[in-house]
Amino acid sequence: MKRIEITTEYIALGQFLKLADCISTGGQAKQFLQETVIRINGAVDNRRGRKLYSGDTVEVEGCGRFEVVSTCS
Repeated sequence: MKRIEITTEYIALGQFLKLADCISTGGQAKQFLQETVIRINGAVDNRRGRKLYSGDTVEVEGCGRFEVVSTCS
């Protein structure tokens, strides 16, 4: 499982996909979410604005498994 570090309290799923290199631009997020199965903490979710917090796990079909880690104090 790859760790994705964020410097804020949370990150939106659309932004996370770009940070995790699953998509190359934020504009691709909407279509990517319609075509790809994404599980957040085991539950399927495709909301671009879904907030991800430190400790959340994200599994992106065809891209891998990730853990969100916040470096924010």
